[in-house]
Amino acid sequence: MREAEAERRRKAAAVIEEVEQRFSTPTALLRGIADAMVEEMERGLRADPHAPLKMLISYVDNLPTGDEHGLFYALDLGGTNFRVIRVQLGGREKRVVSQQYEEVAIPPHLMVGTSMELFDFIAAELESFVKTEGEDFHLPEGRQRELGFTFSFPVHQTSISSGTLIKWTKGFSINGTVGEDVVAELSRAMERQGLDMKVTALVNDTVGTLAGGRYVDNDVVAAVILGTGTNAAYVEHANAIPKWTGLLPRSGDMVINMEWGNFKSETLPRSEYDSVLDFESLNPGEQIYEKMISGMYLGEIVRRILLKLAHDASLFGDVVPPKLEQRFVLRTPDMSAMHHDTSHDLKHLGAKLKDILGVADTSLEARYITLHVCDLVAERGAHLAAAGIYGILKKLGRDSVPSDGSQKQRTVIALDGGLYEHYKKFRTCLEATLTDLLGDDAASSVVVKLANDGSGIGAALLAASHSQYASVE
Repeated sequence: MREAEAERRRKAAAVIEEVEQRFSTPTALLRGIADAMVEEMERGLRADPHAPLKMLISYVDNLPTGDEHGLFYALDLGGTNFRVIRVQLGGREKRVVSQQYEEVAIPPHLMVGTSMELFDFIAAELESFVKTEGEDFHLPEGRQRELGFTFSFPVHQTSISSGTLIKWTKGFSINGTVGEDVVAELSRAMERQGLDMKVTALVNDTVGTLAGGRYVDNDVVAAVILGTGTNAAYVEHANAIPKWTGLLPRSGDMVINMEWGNFKSETLPRSEYDSVLDFESLNPGEQIYEKMISGMYLGEIVRRILLKLAHDASLFGDVVPPKLEQRFVLRTPDMSAMHHDTSHDLKHLGAKLKDILGVADTSLEARYITLHVCDLVAERGAHLAAAGIYGILKKLGRDSVPSDGSQKQRTVIALDGGLYEHYKKFRTCLEATLTDLLGDDAASSVVVKLANDGSGIGAALLAASHSQYASVE
């Protein structure tokens, strides 16, 4: 009996040791990943057809300054819900005078219906929202209402207010919209509703977060979303974009939507768990970086390691819990709850294992091993995300102290997304790793801050900074 137990422990130790080796991210490796990120950013900006990073030109060359005033609307369509937002802006002194929003669930049949049905439904909701405008909101005489449209699906942007749909994702499958201009579709639907409103900005949610962040803090140069998925956008010098062929914008700047979830590189510390997760996913070979760092996948990587431990080392008893075989049964919020258990006998973690996997009584050893696995997976994810941010700072030349003794520039990264906001150990680890990569001197002028729900209001702010009336004032 004792020998069997010793053998089981040996097997568990062997699995853990292999995971520790494969998931290891020493600082030198993270620097290599950041360099690879810079290299891939440059390839994407040259329009190299094989570049994994698309580095999409957003056509946003005027970020909000804080001087914007007037009434602006936003529509945020990114999943099974959409929200309609209105803000009254009062210029530099008053900022956001008032804001209101409504969230609307999209009926499931419309997610797989026709383009016209979906956009008519949205326009009708928008129209009834406009009707509830109270006295806090004022539209100057003779002006058209203006709207910023956050559309979180892959789009080929053709101007600040037009873009064609590349493909639907997230459970939407609508015939006829792919290859069409989504702004034209929405505008036609608003016309059919008799709603006089002009879409002045079509924005990706990450670009919206960047705009919302910049409105609050002028030193924001990049936005990173770490939620179910992950992405980043940043402000690039327009003359550093070889694929830009038009006139250089007056501001000299251009916001780039990196679509960084698709980053891939030989430097990434991928394990067998990552390879199989990718192979069994809906999009094999794509979004490799996202599958290692985002909320959709962290819990699933933990599940796969626990399954291996259950098979090889009977971690949860002689029978492998059937629920542990189910893909995506362990969600990242549950992983986070287990990871933050500070009780001496890990009773909360044990309760989670019981709820999710149906294992009634786990040994203390099994609970501590589970905690360690959560730690390894979250830590690797946070390290890799920090390396990506460090890569953006390197690309912008903001990763070091000026050598000529000139004043250090303050640099702010706006972060949004539930993973960063709610998973405290992930957040703390990411911030400490970024400081480590920058070194104390450079890190003292880099600030990472939560830009909560930048994307909703961000689109309204971009509608304001790209308003048809902006040059009149």
